[in-house]
Amino acid sequence: MGCRGVYFALNEDDERKLSEATNDEEVLNTIQEEIEERWDQEWLQETDKAWDAMHRCLTDGTLVCKGKTVLEKCVLGGKQLYNGRDYIVSFLKPKEVCEVAESIGTIQKDTFQKKYFGLKKKFLFIDRTEYEGLIGEEDFEYTWFYFEKTREFFFKVAEAKKAVIFTVEQ
Repeated sequence: MGCRGVYFALNEDDERKLSEATNDEEVLNTIQEEIEERWDQEWLQETDKAWDAMHRCLTDGTLVCKGKTVLEKCVLGGKQLYNGRDYIVSFLKPKEVCEVAESIGTIQKDTFQKKYFGLKKKFLFIDRTEYEGLIGEEDFEYTWFYFEKTREFFFKVAEAKKAVIFTVEQ
């Protein structure tokens, strides 16, 4: 089932292979045949489909990254390693992971909740920048749960000085 996001903390070999990849096939091979194959529970964080609302709550409410804030980097705003439309691979260097961890560490539930309930609902499939999820208390709690888990993950990875990729198969 697509659109389920996963963060992976990278070991040095993974980071090297991804940085040396010259095309989408090499990037996907490294991710699918090595990183995902290991499925190292200690160094990954699943977000299910909450990544979409999380990103929107940390930015201007869209999936567009404008490169203006550190918060954008939490989900989609890292260096894009994959150019196709069927996959997202967003890469953060260890320094960026630390910056993100520091930035998301200060976010309170009430602030996040205001951003969430301020998201615009997509109408008649016209505007691809508007949220498609079911805006409501249950979806908010689901999104907040995964945000808290993601925040814990970033703290741990920042302390270990590792790089991270965020992946989604579309």
